[in-house]
Amino acid sequence: MPAHDDLAVTARQGLHMSPTRLMLVDDHLMITEALASRLSAAMDLWVAGRCTTADPNLTDIARGLRPDVIVIEIAPLGHEIAEVLGKLMAARPQARVIVLTSDHDVTHAVEAARAGVAAWVAKEQCAAELEAALRGVIRGESRFPPHMLGEILRELRADARRAGQQDGALGMLSKREREVMLAMMDGKRGGQIAAELTITADTVRTHIRNIFAKLDVHSRLEAVRMARAGGLSAPPSSA
Repeated sequence: MPAHDDLAVTARQGLHMSPTRLMLVDDHLMITEALASRLSAAMDLWVAGRCTTADPNLTDIARGLRPDVIVIEIAPLGHEIAEVLGKLMAARPQARVIVLTSDHDVTHAVEAARAGVAAWVAKEQCAAELEAALRGVIRGESRFPPHMLGEILRELRADARRAGQQDGALGMLSKREREVMLAMMDGKRGGQIAAELTITADTVRTHIRNIFAKLDVHSRLEAVRMARAGGLSAPPSSA
């Protein structure tokens, strides 16, 4: 960590403040450096770390930095937008996510909203707009450009209708299949699921195949999206 970051942290601690921890994800180093410099000037914000979208340790970095807000450029992600955002959110469920992007494709904004992104800010807007969005999501608000909201809401309503129709499919899952599905929703992989449920990796693969068949999907991403849309959740603890 640069020396000036240490000084900033010390100053905040001395003022008994608990700044919002930020993680910046962008492939353009100059942009993240300029943005970090601007945001670090605010006493209630602290840039805990920066990395690129292509970093192979992206999710591990998110776990390690423990950000309250993740600011990410999704333009380089292409068709992997939903998958990458889903992994980030699974790695750090407590974090709110803001897309700061040069991408103007409304279908990508819909994907981001489906994944749970809290705000979408265009890069050509001023830094003050990003700061306003940051403070908004910290308060629990969501922000998307007005010209995108109509399409986003239409697609989310359609998702809700489909979820109502899919409740029957989710109801067909066995108790063990639901446990595997819930683990997948938490971003866990086959080996982790096997260890957690005390079953073999081959058994996990069998359950996943059965889940795909019952939900009529072809990927983990589709299965997780359907389960979330259908409101699948763990039963209350009996403890």
